This record gives sequence, C-alpha cells and structure tokens, in this order.
Amino acid sequence: MNWNALLLDQLSWHWDHHLRPRLAGLSDDEYRREPVAGCWNARPEGDPAAAPIAGGTGPFRIDFAMPEPEPAPVTTIAWRIGHLVVAVLGERNHSHFGGPPISYPDHAYAGTADEALAQLDEHYGRWVEGVRGLGEDGLARPCGPAEGPWADAPMGALVLHIHREMIHHGSELCLLRDLYRAGAGAQVLGGGASAS
Repeated sequence: MNWNALLLDQLSWHWDHHLRPRLAGLSDDEYRREPVAGCWNARPEGDPAAAPIAGGTGPFRIDFAMPEPEPAPVTTIAWRIGHLVVAVLGERNHSHFGGPPISYPDHAYAGTADEALAQLDEHYGRWVEGVRGLGEDGLARPCGPAEGPWADAPMGALVLHIHREMIHHGSELCLLRDLYRAGAGAQVLGGGASAS
C-alpha cells in the first residue's frame, strides 16, 4: 500500500473537487465581510475595530488575542485564509520543506481576495510537493523539534493533522460563501428576522 499517495489523494481530492472550485469568483467584499458583530478579520492597519493584537506587516493586519477569548470570535473568510496560509501550511512548509519563514506577526496579509487566493495556492502547492517528496520512509521519521511536544510523532501524523485542518477550515470557508450568497437577512428561532 502506498501511504504517501493515499495521504496526498485525501487532500488533493478535497482541494481539486471541492474547496478550490468553491473559492473561484471570491470578491473583495465577500472576502472581508463580517457576518456578525465582533468578527476577527484582516483589517487595514490602524482600524479601530481591530482585536487586542493586530499581527502582520504591510497595509493589512490580522486580528488575534493571547490568550484566545472564550468563546473564540467568529472569523471572516479573510481571517480563515490567513490562518491557512500562515499557521496551517506556511509554518509547516518552512519547518519541514524549505519554505520561507512565516509567522502571524511577520506575514503580509492580503487585502484583496485575489491576493489571498494566490497566497493560498502558493502555500498549498509547496505543501503538496513537500509531502510527495517524503515518500514512504519520510512519513515514518519523527517530526522533530519544530513540532514542540509532538517532536517524536511521525511525519505521517503531522500530514494527517494538516489535512484535517485544511478540510475543516476549507469547509468553513464554503459555509461562509453559502451564507453570503443566501443574502444579508438571517432567520432567527422564533420566527423573527434579523438584519446583518
């Protein structure tokens, strides 16, 4: 059994047949739309609505806080794509596959949907090539110190984790697109309508 091919197929099928086609045509308005009050977003630097910590470089910053509030705020498409680019794919590409250094405080977050999708495509492509390059033997080797308390876990476990994260957050992106497409109004339990 070729575990490397099976793991790659798990993510690439989702990417090719579900997630990436569903992101086609993403507008700038939809990219940064806040479906509820108090969302975390990618905002212009200095935006008074920013969270306690606004990470990044360049004209756009991403909202976050340490420790994360309970419950965590709803996040926008812009925030979720930034999370996938930096924490899910980018940091692992740097640690394991020779990608450039990347972190929440140092990343230049995208201000437009097209720029964000280009960043996502780039980091996804690097991840897939990196996993392919592991082969069967590479999946069995330990992750190493970049993964902190999971340093001794096999790379195959990390690959499974990253793929779960991509499928999970990708599905959230699709749901946010569905809600945007359905319109601004929302039905509230009890029969009343609420404005967005």
